[in-house]
Amino acid sequence: MQFHIETMKCGGCARGVTKAIQSVDAHATVEADPEARQVVVNSDKPREAFLEALKNAGFPATAA
Repeated sequence: MQFHIETMKCGGCARGVTKAIQSVDAHATVEADPEARQVVVNSDKPREAFLEALKNAGFPATAA
């Protein structure tokens, strides 16, 4: 699944986003692209769980 995160602008942000995603699913694979502000997540957990975790971490996301 893909997410657009407008506030992810650097490598530090990408690490925070990855940490938030892996708080929902420690085994999720995460590909973050700060320049494009896109994240690709490979997990079988529900999208809503990731959206909530990202929002709580200060990285509100939309489904891309």
